Amino acid sequence: MERELYGREAIFGNDGLAARLTGLTPYGSARVVYEHRDDPPVTVLTGGRGMGKTAVLKQLRHLYREITPVALVDCEAVVAPEDAGPGWTPVTGALPEFATQLTAKVHAARPVQFPRLSLGLVAVASISWTREDETRARRDLQSLGPLLATVDGRGDAATGWVTKVLTKLAASAFDSVAPMAGMIAEATVETVLEESFSRFQRRSADWYGGYPHAGGNGRIGLRQLAVDFERGGDLRRRAEDHLVLALAADLVAAYGGLAWGARRGRPVLLVDNAHTPLGRQLVEPLLRQRAAGVRDRIAVFASSRVRDHEGLSHAVRRRLPEVAHASHWSRGTGVTSGILAVELTPLGPEQVRSAFDRYDRSGRIPAGLARGVHRLTGGRPLAVELLALAAGEAPEPASLVPGSLLDCMVEVREDRAPSPVADELLARLLPGPEQRLDFLSVLAAAHGEDSARLLAESRLGRGSPDGDVALRMRDALRAEDWPVGPGHFVADPLLRALLLHRLRFQDGDHPSYAVWQAVHVSLRGAYGPGGRRPSVPHLLHQKLVLGDAEACVGHLRLRFDEPDVTVWLDSLRFIASAPYPRTRGSAGPDPRRAVALGRADNAPPRGLEPAAAELHVQLRRLLHAVWLLSDPLALPDEEVIDKMAHELRQLSGRHPTGNSLLWDAATHWPQDIRAWRPLSMSPGEPGTGEGRPGRRRGNGGPDA
Repeated sequence: MERELYGREAIFGNDGLAARLTGLTPYGSARVVYEHRDDPPVTVLTGGRGMGKTAVLKQLRHLYREITPVALVDCEAVVAPEDAGPGWTPVTGALPEFATQLTAKVHAARPVQFPRLSLGLVAVASISWTREDETRARRDLQSLGPLLATVDGRGDAATGWVTKVLTKLAASAFDSVAPMAGMIAEATVETVLEESFSRFQRRSADWYGGYPHAGGNGRIGLRQLAVDFERGGDLRRRAEDHLVLALAADLVAAYGGLAWGARRGRPVLLVDNAHTPLGRQLVEPLLRQRAAGVRDRIAVFASSRVRDHEGLSHAVRRRLPEVAHASHWSRGTGVTSGILAVELTPLGPEQVRSAFDRYDRSGRIPAGLARGVHRLTGGRPLAVELLALAAGEAPEPASLVPGSLLDCMVEVREDRAPSPVADELLARLLPGPEQRLDFLSVLAAAHGEDSARLLAESRLGRGSPDGDVALRMRDALRAEDWPVGPGHFVADPLLRALLLHRLRFQDGDHPSYAVWQAVHVSLRGAYGPGGRRPSVPHLLHQKLVLGDAEACVGHLRLRFDEPDVTVWLDSLRFIASAPYPRTRGSAGPDPRRAVALGRADNAPPRGLEPAAAELHVQLRRLLHAVWLLSDPLALPDEEVIDKMAHELRQLSGRHPTGNSLLWDAATHWPQDIRAWRPLSMSPGEPGTGEGRPGRRRGNGGPDA
């Protein structure tokens, strides 16, 4: 069904990229002038998981399926059937799927036929047939039935071929020196041509005369194709490349001559997950052929999860908004210069708002929730869609914040029971074995690679037969194109939030949260005096996670009078970036709000002088305000923002030298929060990065 995709107008507009490359508007199928009539690029959509690449390809299939031949294959979903024979490879599995989808009826045009591809696939399927085993041959031909039906509409044609092929084998005296695969392929091709191809279609076999060592003879070429396929290695790769080009040749023939004038637009091939080995095998033969000057007039759209994949080394790169009206692409000298790599951009705040409005027709959700979800997700379309769906289905949406949305249940498919949003998102953003999720949930608490290795040793086992756990998980993240940074081992804020949510709630052991506690206790020990990575800011960050806010307030009070206020503000900001230990399903205001507003926990610790006691209480309010306001799982609170600004102004009058910096913070930090930005450091200037302390004096490096 058609989906509403936000922020993708550059592709789906009436003069957008899809229209210009196919020659047809996706809505209304009006003719459009081709941007690259004779030499279109292969368009590769790039972006990480959840950026909407698959959604775009599916939408293209949906919009064009009745007006031009179109086919979509997911290269990660092509798997061998249980009864696959030696002639099955991912390439020979994908090509029939392409062909059968492309034969679907479209307006005012005959279905496309695939005689060249049929002959090639029948030839390689036959390499394992023997006179004694008809069952294998029947299974292979039946699996190719939908493809063969594009040439011969009789449903039982393939069954009849088997007997005739094997009879021909038994009646022939073969040269014992010749490869058996080639002889069987030759007998099979002869039978197919005689029994099912019309006189005109039989000429399609001549196309294989261009195969290496065929000498212009198509039947010899098909025989050699089967031999090369059976031998494997580079020879098999050559045979598979030729099969890909056979698909293209059949499409070109369908659009050639009078047919080109009768058909509207271009045929469309959609290759999902083209960064995989199969994806490259399907796309690169077309790229090489186009680079050699052969034109095929096929619109190819593919997707790549790995932005910097080596297969995109010479691609022309554009961001999505840049191709809204022109691709600005031209072919260079390298083969991969035939690629237009289009980076899918995140959704903007207004597009996220539109997604929420779609599921909240009655306007029941909090006004700032959509903006808070944009901050949490960075505009990643999959996350926006699921969180908007959860908000629309929530029984009491008025009290929702981004963190509580993660606990909501959503039904994404009718044949599956509803599941928590956080679980659904993790399964789709980071698919893989459960153990990998267990490991990454622990390592998500780490600030960098060094602390991740410490956690791996203390919580995941010092030794592993597969090598260093932290480094394995780092490489696993990079392989999925997730960033790994010095400030956070899991650098993407959304993925980190989901993994920490899993760390806290996976075991369902409220109120102890044993694993959560143990992980943060390990980090506290590593950052403390005598630990392996001593760092005061990181130690206090962990203490705040573990509920010891008073230790953090005490440190801030003792360091308040030091001359470098920038370091003090940076420490406050970093300490308060600690993840809040939430309780699942908790209702009512965030407990930090009451403390920040001075409505709870107002008593100073015993034994302090009155001035120190007053400062301590003031800093307690400030710490809880900053902690709440900088939490991506919470929503900004105007009363708390005003209170934070008030406390900073009050503090500016108490500091002996740094009053101007504190006063500036009282102005700029509220502006940052209202603009949904991280707190700037120094106030009003670009920061050192969320969750990462800046200048410090001997308190541990930035990767502590």
